[in-house]
Amino acid sequence: MTKQDIAPTIVADSDLPPEPRRGRAGRILGRTLFAAVAGVLVIAVIAASFVVWTIQRSFPALSGSITISAVESPVAVQRDALGIPTISADSTHDLFAAQGYVHAQDRFWEMDFRRHVTSGRVSELFGESQLGTDSFLRTLGWRVTAEQEVAAMDPTVLGYYEAYADGVNAYLEEHEGAELSLEYAVLGLQNADYEPEPWEPADSVAWLKAMAWDLRTNVEDETTRAMLAQSFTPSQLTELYPGYPFDRNPVIVPAVVAVEPVSVEAGAEGEAEVVPAGIEWREVSDVVSAASVLLGGAGEGIGSNSWVVSGELTETGMPLLANDPHLGASLPSVWHQIQLRCAVRTPKCPFDVAGFGFSGVPGVVIGHNDRIAWGFTNLTTDVTDLYIEKLEGDSYWRDGALVPLETRTETIEVAGGEDVQLEIRSTVHGPIVSGLTEGFTAIAGNPYLSGDGGTVAAAEDPLEGEYALSLRWTALEPGTTAQAIFALNVAQDFEQFRAAAQRFDVPAQNLIYADVDGNIGYQAPGKLPVRGAGDGWMPQPGWDSAYDWKGYIPFDELPTSYNPDSGYIVTANNAIVDERYPYFLSRDWDYGYRAARIVDLLERKIAAAPLTAEDMRAIQADNEFWIGKRLATALMDVDIRGAGPKAAVELLRSWDAQNQADSPAAAYANVYWDTLLDTLFAEREAPAPVSGQGRLFTVVDTMLENPDSGWWTNEELGVDGRDDMLAYVAGEAYDRLVELQGEDPDRWEWGSLHTLTLASETFGTSGVPAIEALFNRGPFPVGGGSSVVNATGWNIGEGYEVVTVPSMRMVVDLSDFDASTWNHLTGASGHAFHPNYADQTEDWQHFRQAAWAYTADAVDSSAANTLTLTPAG
Repeated sequence: MTKQDIAPTIVADSDLPPEPRRGRAGRILGRTLFAAVAGVLVIAVIAASFVVWTIQRSFPALSGSITISAVESPVAVQRDALGIPTISADSTHDLFAAQGYVHAQDRFWEMDFRRHVTSGRVSELFGESQLGTDSFLRTLGWRVTAEQEVAAMDPTVLGYYEAYADGVNAYLEEHEGAELSLEYAVLGLQNADYEPEPWEPADSVAWLKAMAWDLRTNVEDETTRAMLAQSFTPSQLTELYPGYPFDRNPVIVPAVVAVEPVSVEAGAEGEAEVVPAGIEWREVSDVVSAASVLLGGAGEGIGSNSWVVSGELTETGMPLLANDPHLGASLPSVWHQIQLRCAVRTPKCPFDVAGFGFSGVPGVVIGHNDRIAWGFTNLTTDVTDLYIEKLEGDSYWRDGALVPLETRTETIEVAGGEDVQLEIRSTVHGPIVSGLTEGFTAIAGNPYLSGDGGTVAAAEDPLEGEYALSLRWTALEPGTTAQAIFALNVAQDFEQFRAAAQRFDVPAQNLIYADVDGNIGYQAPGKLPVRGAGDGWMPQPGWDSAYDWKGYIPFDELPTSYNPDSGYIVTANNAIVDERYPYFLSRDWDYGYRAARIVDLLERKIAAAPLTAEDMRAIQADNEFWIGKRLATALMDVDIRGAGPKAAVELLRSWDAQNQADSPAAAYANVYWDTLLDTLFAEREAPAPVSGQGRLFTVVDTMLENPDSGWWTNEELGVDGRDDMLAYVAGEAYDRLVELQGEDPDRWEWGSLHTLTLASETFGTSGVPAIEALFNRGPFPVGGGSSVVNATGWNIGEGYEVVTVPSMRMVVDLSDFDASTWNHLTGASGHAFHPNYADQTEDWQHFRQAAWAYTADAVDSSAANTLTLTPAG
């Protein structure tokens, strides 16, 4: 994009239409007005030129040669038309230094903001409004844990992180303020003294903790159930949180098979060697919500799809692998596409890997090398537990004895304000989190215990004394994921892949695999706790060590699969194994509707013809709304009242259950579903939660088989029984949709309700429209929905706007890597108005994936720009 692309069009005097005939007074007034308007135009042009100049100052150099201190030999950075870089270097040091430099070119504001979030230092940027969030994140202590992980790294991996930091800092040496990003110019209006500090390896590692937060599992559900237990009976809680429907939906590994134990060295070290004044920041209900705004929350639709198919079932005779992780919508996208190539591959420089990574983190997280491909989905195992701690002064009770609380004090610096001292208290389980959120504090302030295994539940008498709530979470312990990334990048076979997976402990992920020899596989990695007396479904008594974790499931006993008889492996956050597995993993799986649909589509396509890569992409685009189809069937025998509601329900009779963006039936079906849940659960004296649509699919499906369920009756609304409720909701949903889109069903569209607005995670939510307009894009009408394969999640009762998305989509073709395709939500660049800022969004919206050049010839052919980084001196 050139300056002319952004600047306003200026009309010359000679191009103006002739002045109409008028009197002298009119001419004088006209000249006066013209002079005034001309003056405004001059000011506007000057202002526009200043904005254009400010915006373009941060656009990175994409071609030519730049001398930097971070590399020892020349490094080539080729970019295609989408701005996706391929970096070729002679050494691993230069490779990762160049990656750091390129990430800083494209996304430094994002990187800088993220490291402030993960360190609990957002107040340094935006002032005292962020103190609550900083206190929460400091209490979790991600930065402390990241520093411990860096200290424990082997020299080779530490060298990668240090080289990456060298590259970032080389960019910072040459750029400052608005030269780094437009956001710094805006920030300077409020916080003029801020200057970014040098990048450190711990800045990179801490972001992996933030991704663990985004992919955490059931801590919110655990908190909600603890609160509900004071108003609902245990049987009602079981109805609201049913078990996984093993009879209907698939598990990932139907039978756990014995495999050879993995040696870590096989794929670890061994392979490693081969805001301005006046901005009103968005208010949220509590600091967990605040952290979710900053980091991405474990909200509706967080999860992922991935599947891999054996060559025995494909047209090419080689495996195909598909992946689309579902994360919070963000601008820029959380992903950065890249290829990292050693110019000559040797044991000391073994990398030739391409895929998706995170700005701020070296290496490739999801993708392929020359031998293998891999994808991730969230494991959804329960790796967080809340403990009720009984306090006495500065101590807490453990097995009948008082134990001193561990404490540390941290200082939070506040832009434009005084420093704040924060005391953080911890028990053997982890940091005390009560006092930080309304829910955590309420549980600690009025805990009830039953005798059924120590879970929080309603009881006759509350516990007496002083209590607190602590959090145990695998992400708060030092781990090795930061090292696992590089082992994955260079793995050459399934054994080395599993060795890398053994190090991938947080966040726990389903890992699927394919290789050029035709093999496919699956591995569940991660630190998965072995629990004591409790199962973590609700908070447990911290004063009794019987409820402590007893360790972690041995890696060689975690579920794995290699070349299964079915010829395919599907993971979509569904249950990994059935109830015969000897270890407890979770009671809070995704309920498997996406997984079931993917399996169904695969088997139909396999029965018809060998699978192609286009078939894989078509499955990623599937919009079938399972519960919509179920409700349409249930409504067939219900007496609907009113011509409008009858016509709306009639739409569902011929509907294919696809949530297409232009579908009137999909619009009504989703509004009906939203209204039904609101009426069944939210509009009550004691409301029940309406989060987790997959869970609610199962709840409502079971209720449809039980017309006498008490949930069908709502005395306040005068509704009694299933059919009465279904008929009542038909009318209410019709009225809602008419209010939103008018009375003509032909003009109803799901996509017009279900829109995606891409908002910057900082200034895009500032409350100042002019500033938000600089950074935000959209809205975009989209199809899909929650617990749909095209998982565009939305929140019941909060409108139909998209909150979570398939953040990227890829299909890897093991027969020809250059025939693979990829796409992600926004674009490679984090610079507002850069051509690559949101240039992939329209293709993402319409399921168009770009060719993924991998081989040297393909990369050369697709290169639009080449930048050479040359060593100083």
